[in-house]
Amino acid sequence: MKLSICTDVFGKIPFTEMLDKVKAYGLDAVEMTAGGWGGCHFIPSAEELIHDGAKREAFLSEIKKRGLAISALNCSGNPLIDTPMGHAHSKTMRDTMVLAGLMGVDTVVTMSGLPAGAPGDKTPNWIVSTISWPEYDGFNYMAEAVKYQWKVAGEWWKETCRIAKEAGVKKIAIEEFPGALVHNVRTFNQLCEAVGEDADVLGLNLDPSHLMIQGAEPIEAAWALGKAGKLFYIHGKDARIEKHNAAIDGLLESLPVECSAQRNWNYVAVGCGRDLQWWKEFFSVCRMMGYNGYVSLEMEDLTMSVEAGLETSIDALKASISR
Repeated sequence: MKLSICTDVFGKIPFTEMLDKVKAYGLDAVEMTAGGWGGCHFIPSAEELIHDGAKREAFLSEIKKRGLAISALNCSGNPLIDTPMGHAHSKTMRDTMVLAGLMGVDTVVTMSGLPAGAPGDKTPNWIVSTISWPEYDGFNYMAEAVKYQWKVAGEWWKETCRIAKEAGVKKIAIEEFPGALVHNVRTFNQLCEAVGEDADVLGLNLDPSHLMIQGAEPIEAAWALGKAGKLFYIHGKDARIEKHNAAIDGLLESLPVECSAQRNWNYVAVGCGRDLQWWKEFFSVCRMMGYNGYVSLEMEDLTMSVEAGLETSIDALKASISR
């Protein structure tokens, strides 16, 4: 395995300065956002790089001359909602597939998106309670909403998988993000069923932190995904259940991320949630199940400085990945 980093953590510094920082940390690759919710500080316009071959080659040369690679392009957002944001995310996600193909990048990291609960609605609806009830006058609105959401997702993703294949993208790595339709292994499998024959290009970006905060075990997820040949990418990201709060209020959390001390869980630097023994086992199981690709650090710890979070996480990952 090799180490990469999600470059949004560096903010709006110049592109070449960011690459020099990555090299100084002793990392192997970069994962850059090209659309969606990401900052897009280093790929400000996927469309521009698609249509300007000279600019694209100059961009790639800066990466190559430092001995770095692009582990993946990232375009995480919500293309499944019928709003200006959803339409923009739909376009940039598909543009990212085309750009990845032109750059020779075989993996695009993204999220499934989340539709509204009914035609005409404009607000995404994350339904994670039982849909067995409530029912009124023979109508179960929760079950109907979920049925509608999967219809929307299946149609959009069928077309997007076709576009990705035509562009030469080999892997669409879906991040199992809480708040998205695909947020665990079961819902990922459901997306594959909805897409059908073109789902061979779909796999999971296994971000352990997202499963931790749902009460799932990422090592078991790695086993299941590995057996199915669907472990496409890994984010190196940790989470900590804040036991004094969670013991009272459980794992569901809607407080802003800045309210760290009041939250039931927080994203933290690698090693500040699960210890290094756990991380060694996690990567050992991933390697055993056939994964030998990039581990991309996504640093979102607000309990310490960015620099401290980066150094802590990089040290932990270098000490635990299966090289």
